Amino acid sequence: PLPSLLLAIVSFMAFKEYITLTPNRQQDRWAFLWAYVAIPLQYFWVVQAWYGMFIIFIPVYLFLLLPTRLVLSGHPKGFLNSTSTLHWGLMTTVFSLSHMAYLLVLPDYIEGDRIITGASLLFLLVFLTQMNDVAQFVWGKTLGQRKILPLVSPNKTWEGFLGGAVTTLLVSLLLTPLFTPLDLPRAALVGLEIGIFGFIGDVVMSAVKRDIGVKDTGTLLPGHGGILDRLDSLTFTAPLYFHTLYYFYY
Repeated sequence: PLPSLLLAIVSFMAFKEYITLTPNRQQDRWAFLWAYVAIPLQYFWVVQAWYGMFIIFIPVYLFLLLPTRLVLSGHPKGFLNSTSTLHWGLMTTVFSLSHMAYLLVLPDYIEGDRIITGASLLFLLVFLTQMNDVAQFVWGKTLGQRKILPLVSPNKTWEGFLGGAVTTLLVSLLLTPLFTPLDLPRAALVGLEIGIFGFIGDVVMSAVKRDIGVKDTGTLLPGHGGILDRLDSLTFTAPLYFHTLYYFYY
């Protein structure tokens, strides 16, 4: 329960940071409360290893409950913006990140003398995702010439993206069979997923910041921005990595 509690706190901080950045209406305060209550509930399903509720609670039930609460305020102006902003925020900062916690409650995978725990699965996800961020930055600084999305993230280049993705693929081929049950072809799949979608998570959050008009999502980490600036890639890689493992082995 303690690791799940810590990750729930991370989701809470990320969602709070997100909400402070996005425009909202005074009459939405009760919907905000419902959204905040959803965070411990989502992680409660994780601790209980209740996969069915874990996987549908935010995508389905909060999808229905949040607009219900918002429409009861009786103010249609800004309704669509509030609904989409709240639900996308929960999907990104809570639902996606809670997949990291669910890795920890997966049953141990036993093959002969080898035992693979949820902690090793989580370690590999975080390591590959953060390494991909670093590799893309280094390749981009070293060889970067051609910009991919200059209006979204001016420093992102094709050279950085491709160099980082290939680096992540190679490291995944080396490490994934050691820390997960995945064989080499599936280790390659994991490497490609993290290399590509880590980049996409990064630029999606950059687009959000550009739209709002801020450079960083917060000041929690001096010199490194807010918590969302550090977790942006994981919001995309965590669910993909989790469901790849779950589909093939659980």
